[in-house]
Amino acid sequence: MLNAPVTTEESLKIPSDRPLIVWAVSDGRAGIHNQVLGLAEAIAALTPTQIVVRHIRYRRLFDRWPTALRLWPDVMLKRDSDLIGPPYPDIWIAAGRATLPHSLRMRRRSQGKTLVVQLQDPRVPSGRFDMVIAPKHDEVKGDNVLPILGSTHRITPERLSREAVPWAESLSKFEGPFVAALIGGRSKSHDMSPARAETLVQQIRAAVKGKKATLLLSVSRRTPEAARAILTEGLKDLDGIIYEGKGDNPYFAFLNAADHILVTEDSVNMATEAAATGKPVHVLPMDARGTGAKFGRFHQGLQEYGAARPWSGELRTWKYTPLNETHRAAEALLALYNQTHPDEKR
Repeated sequence: MLNAPVTTEESLKIPSDRPLIVWAVSDGRAGIHNQVLGLAEAIAALTPTQIVVRHIRYRRLFDRWPTALRLWPDVMLKRDSDLIGPPYPDIWIAAGRATLPHSLRMRRRSQGKTLVVQLQDPRVPSGRFDMVIAPKHDEVKGDNVLPILGSTHRITPERLSREAVPWAESLSKFEGPFVAALIGGRSKSHDMSPARAETLVQQIRAAVKGKKATLLLSVSRRTPEAARAILTEGLKDLDGIIYEGKGDNPYFAFLNAADHILVTEDSVNMATEAAATGKPVHVLPMDARGTGAKFGRFHQGLQEYGAARPWSGELRTWKYTPLNETHRAAEALLALYNQTHPDEKR
């Protein structure tokens, strides 16, 4: 059994002649990891910063326990989890249920020296953190809540250009316009039936062939097997690249090359990342499994912003300023840090 870390005054001293120390904390799942790391990277673009990634994972016995019952979170962690001990960071950015027991204790453990920032809806009073950055569609309330459209992420023009380099030769074999189709799958609120997949195949085929375009198709781990087979088989004869999850992921290269982005309505992350490119985002319908009220509010927000429109079956073009909520969140976070830590002002 692991021992809880011991906090000492010496371990909390922060030298003034070094970069800001930011911990990006999650359970390691890609969607959540990219949110915390994306915000940390946005801070690093504004001020000298050292980013430290921390993954918190619980032993199976405790994995589904509610936050209130995880009274000794340090000794409940798996062996492959990162230990959470001093010296603590200047800024703690966390997301996901697994991080909550440590997030809720971080201000006390660091004796108030760490600014504690929680992403998404923590489902506990927001006042227990220094700042909560939550999607507008979650409707989280609190004086210290910064609502953003969608989620934070790692998409920047520089990153897209850099990540596209290894795929340049493969993409050079095709001619534009390029159509990126990003397919999600089954979740608590959405699903993709074989009938829905068949409809999408016919619509995408017609649109791509009509524009003499190149298709860049990516299916996810969540795409049901039957729907995956229908999509890949039905579209494989079109010019382009189909990524089914094996080998290097061309996701960033697809976003970089695309003239149009088609994204299924089940993923806030994918739609937000697509909107960060400034390219037309066509939202593909799926089969509903619940009310989908939150997703409805999110997609309405993207439409009102001007980034996205419901899929009409046509590759229409429109312009808008790339959505940059991650940068806005980073600026607000640093402003709060400077206000609450004047001796370490950046």
